[in-house]
Amino acid sequence: MNKLAVEMPEERYRAPALDKGLDILELLSEQAGGLTRAEIVKAMGRRPSEIYRMLERLVARDYVSRSPEGDRYALTMKLFVLAHRHPPVRRLVARALPLMDGFAREIGQSCHLVAPEADIGIVVAQASCPGNWEFGIRVGTHLDLLTTGSGLVLLAFQDPHEREQLLARWEGTNNAARLAASEPVLAGCAAEGHRIGKSQQLAGVEDISVPVLSPDGFAIAALTCPFIQRLDQATPSAAEALVALRALGKRLSLS
Repeated sequence: MNKLAVEMPEERYRAPALDKGLDILELLSEQAGGLTRAEIVKAMGRRPSEIYRMLERLVARDYVSRSPEGDRYALTMKLFVLAHRHPPVRRLVARALPLMDGFAREIGQSCHLVAPEADIGIVVAQASCPGNWEFGIRVGTHLDLLTTGSGLVLLAFQDPHEREQLLARWEGTNNAARLAASEPVLAGCAAEGHRIGKSQQLAGVEDISVPVLSPDGFAIAALTCPFIQRLDQATPSAAEALVALRALGKRLSLS
């Protein structure tokens, strides 16, 4: 019988270089603390020169990060980001919008959903409350991470590898100093599981923000209610809005 006729489909179109790269990614995915190059060579049974070249390309393409000491390699968040690009965001928005509309009707306040993108947050969905008065924000708006409730929550629940990359990009900039000054606020957000604080953009608005979490407990998005106290009628309180928003964030989180 012809050898090609019995050859398994997965073996017919081999790409050794690609296989090596995927083997490295799969190996590092199981190592929370990363591995040295020597450990990777030993685990894969490859020649050091093969692994060195492949690692350098993976580092250059930002799939793998090298420790500051240069002797340990770990996965970056790039694969996670690629897996959660626009189609998953659209799915999240499609799932979130009916629930956000329900929150807006129940609490009488608007709310919006913010996804992280590099050094900013992007508003990907917004729900308006019924009635004549509201404060809302346009879908597509870019938000500063350090001066908005959504941004602070995204930072407070940020994956450590993503934080390392952010610090590297911000090194030597004013943002690095601002981030360092914000660490007590971020620690409080992480401990409480939410953030409530006065808006740094508008007087009279109190931002209530909660994370939408990945299975590992890192933020894939943030929900914010820009709470406005009505004086002409009785409405749910900020405390009640927080309870409802936390329940909404939990329903949208991946578990």
